[in-house]
Amino acid sequence: MKQNRSFAILISLVVFGVGVALAYAKHRAGANWEALWIAVGAFVIALVVSSAIQVADQWDKAVILRLGHFRSLKGPGLFVIIPVIDAIPYWIDTRVITTGFKAEKALTKDTVPVDVDAVLFWKVVDPQKAALDVADFRSAISWASQTALRDVIGKTVLSEMLEGRDKISNLLQKIIDERTEP
Repeated sequence: MKQNRSFAILISLVVFGVGVALAYAKHRAGANWEALWIAVGAFVIALVVSSAIQVADQWDKAVILRLGHFRSLKGPGLFVIIPVIDAIPYWIDTRVITTGFKAEKALTKDTVPVDVDAVLFWKVVDPQKAALDVADFRSAISWASQTALRDVIGKTVLSEMLEGRDKISNLLQKIIDERTEP
């Protein structure tokens, strides 16, 4: 996921600029080696600050791991991590997401072959569970939806399917919620 790093870069440039200004002042005073070390130190501090400052968008939650163990969820807004010690392996989008899927060549209860396309509207309710308990939650939701659609088609007669879309939709929602909530 693309992250906005402009604020962290701005702060890093300010830190580096102050360091370069101090180094220039030392250089003008005749302490050339001290000036070089100040400039190098300012560069290193600017790099550390750049990787420490994080900004999560309004819809994002960052999963923070400290040395491989869950630490916290952060966001939206500005937050700071400890570089090298903390990691952000997942940025979870908490907006409503749409996923198209289809049950290819499913058979109805009366053995009529049908192809059904569907759209699933879903959103992550618990970012910690989504990031840590499932290897790829997006694929898991897609596969759970496809199998639920095939199950419902297999238990429905074609005439019921053509007449009762709302009933099928409610049944699918119930089944998908049961499968994806944990």
